[in-house]
Amino acid sequence: MIKMEGWLIMQRKKKTRFQKITMVAIWLMLIAMLGSLIFGAVASLNLI
Repeated sequence: MIKMEGWLIMQRKKKTRFQKITMVAIWLMLIAMLGSLIFGAVASLNLI
């Protein structure tokens, strides 16, 4: 809950270039993580 509240406060403020870059970096990391998890699951299914 504390993290979500902090995120909401950040969203209300004007976004600086640095904040935009960090947001993009976080999204890319999340997408990459999900992609690798899905790829791992598919690969393990194919190996069986």
